[in-house]
Amino acid sequence: MGLTRPTTHRILGVLVAEGIVEQRQNSRRYVIGEQIPLLALSRRTRDPLLDIVSPHLRAAVGEFGDTGFFTRRVGLETVCVARELGTYPIQALVRDVGERRPLGVSNAGIAILSGMQTDAARDVLAKNRSRLSPYGVSTEAILREVAMARAKGGFAARASSLIPGASPVSVTIRSSCGAAQGALTITPIPRRLSPKRTDEIVARLCMHAQAIEYELRKAAAPRPPRSSLEKGSP
Repeated sequence: MGLTRPTTHRILGVLVAEGIVEQRQNSRRYVIGEQIPLLALSRRTRDPLLDIVSPHLRAAVGEFGDTGFFTRRVGLETVCVARELGTYPIQALVRDVGERRPLGVSNAGIAILSGMQTDAARDVLAKNRSRLSPYGVSTEAILREVAMARAKGGFAARASSLIPGASPVSVTIRSSCGAAQGALTITPIPRRLSPKRTDEIVARLCMHAQAIEYELRKAAAPRPPRSSLEKGSP
């Protein structure tokens, strides 16, 4: 490319910091980072994960009329990979597809952290400590919210979001191996979120999350070998 070694190293340093490139510790070689597959999640062609999640997200939004989101954990961040608009005249558009935030800042991040082991959640927040201050939150405050969400069975609800005018409710989604992988969120405006309605939203989101997890486990299960008759053998 005609770049000097210092310039190349500086560019790669930025790409590593953004997760676009990774550097292997043993060989020191550079490889594609975890953010590259993530970019594919927002492409126009379908993704198998979104094929599973999208019908449930649309159903949840249809039931309540408020905007819904599917958020994934990617390393130390959460990324919004799907958004569905509701039918209520006022919608809380708190995130755009592709938007990234440090894990623990958003309500979805609280739900995801609550599905992780306590030590693992603390480790994530320790690594994100320097990135939390611009959002006006602290590690201690996040840990308190995570403890509350864990005590409630893996859902997080905030009376107010990072964006004024939103009261998000999020439940954890686990991968086929049981790891906290993402969160489903419904985001009503505050005057539409009473304690009773919160319980209703949580119940329905949990139902959809369980259905998604079942489909993920089913998709990951090994298929039985084909019999000789199926293969066309005599």
